[in-house]
Amino acid sequence: MKHSTQKPIPDASGPAPDLAAARKLVLELMAIRGGSGDEKLVAERIVKHLRDAGCPKDAIAFDTAHTKTPLKGNVGNLIVKLPGTMPGPRRLLMAHMDTVPVCLGSKPVVAGRFVKSADPATGLGADDRSGCAVVLATALRILRQKLPHPPLTFLFAIQEEVGLYGARFVKAADLGRPKLAFNFDGGAVEKITVGATGGHRLDIRITGTPSHAGVAPEKGVSALAIASLAITSLVNDGWHGLVEKKGKRGTSNVGTIHGGSATNVVAESAAIKAEARGHDPAFRNQIVKAIETAFKDAAKRIKSVDGKTGKVTIAGRLDYEAFRLDDDEPCVVAAEEAVKAIGLVPRREISNGGLDANWMAANGIPTVTLGCGQMEIHTTNEKLDLDAFENACRAALRLAVGA
Repeated sequence: MKHSTQKPIPDASGPAPDLAAARKLVLELMAIRGGSGDEKLVAERIVKHLRDAGCPKDAIAFDTAHTKTPLKGNVGNLIVKLPGTMPGPRRLLMAHMDTVPVCLGSKPVVAGRFVKSADPATGLGADDRSGCAVVLATALRILRQKLPHPPLTFLFAIQEEVGLYGARFVKAADLGRPKLAFNFDGGAVEKITVGATGGHRLDIRITGTPSHAGVAPEKGVSALAIASLAITSLVNDGWHGLVEKKGKRGTSNVGTIHGGSATNVVAESAAIKAEARGHDPAFRNQIVKAIETAFKDAAKRIKSVDGKTGKVTIAGRLDYEAFRLDDDEPCVVAAEEAVKAIGLVPRREISNGGLDANWMAANGIPTVTLGCGQMEIHTTNEKLDLDAFENACRAALRLAVGA
C-alpha cells in the first residue's frame, strides 16, 4: 500500500489533539458491529467515553429519529451539547455511526500508516467510524484539558447509509441551532465539500399476465419483457447512466430487478428499483419523467394474443435535495482556515453522492464536509489513511475551539 504523502506543517500556536488516543479510539470503534438501524452499541460506547471524560449526564441526549425511519432502528441520533466557556456562535461537529453490511465483522489492524481489516471478507468500517473517532476525540480532548471553547454540539447520526435518515429527521432546535457546522466523512481533510447532488428514488412494480411458457406463451404478458423493453429504451435514448441533454447533466440507474417464478411460466410480476440524480432539480425531474414514461410506454407495447397489456405503478420519493454553500459561508471560511493552519492546501469540491450535509442544509444548518482518511469505502479493500485521519483530528480540534 502506498504511504500517505501528506506532510503538514501546522501552526504550533494552535491546540494539539491527543493523536495516540485518537488512533486507539478509531480502532476500537471500527471493531463494533453497527449497521444501519443497529447503531446502539456504537452509541453506548461513545457515551461511556464521554462520561468517563467528565461530560455532564444532562449534556447527552438521544432523539427519536429512529422512530420515523423506514428501517426500524434501535437508537436515535446521539446529541451532545456543551455551553460555551467563551462567547461565539454555536458550532457543530458531526459524523454518522452506521456502516454498510460488508463491514460487519471488521477486524481492524494497523499496517504501516494505514489500517485495514484482518478479515479479507469484510470492509473496514472507516466510513464513518473514523469520522466518529475524529468528533469524539475532539470532544474528549476539550473535556479533559478544559480547553476554552464557544458553545458546542456534537452529533453522532444514525442511518446515513440507507437514506441520510438521521440528518433528515434531526431537529435544529435539539442541536441548539448551530451557526457553523462541520461533517466528517470520506476522503482527505483538505477536501472541502461545499455542495452535493440531489437524489430521487423510484420503486417500479409491473403486473403482467401469467401463462404456461411452453403450452400457451401467447396468452401471457411478461412483466420481465416490459422491464427489458423499458430499460432498452432508456439506454438507447440516453436517459440511463450519464445523462447529458442540452447542456444539462445528471445520472440515472436501474439498480435491481426481481421478478418471475420459473422458466416455464410467463413472468406475472416484476419489482424494479431505480434512481435519478442531479444538481439541477428541474433536469433531475426530467430524468425521473423519462424513466416513468419508458416503463409506461413499454407496458402498452407488450400484448397477449387477446390484447391484454401489463400495468405499471411507480412510487417515487426525493431522497435528498441538492445544495451549494456560498463561498463566504462562515463554515466554509472556517474550514479552509483550519486546513491552512495545519499546513495543507484546501480544495473545494462538489459531490455527486448524497451526504448528511444535504439534509442539514435543508434543516437550516449550512454544513461543510471534510474528509477523515477513508479510502475505497464500501469494499473489502477499504483502508484508513492514518496521516489523513490525524490531520482531520488536528483540523477538528481547531474548528471546535474556534482557533
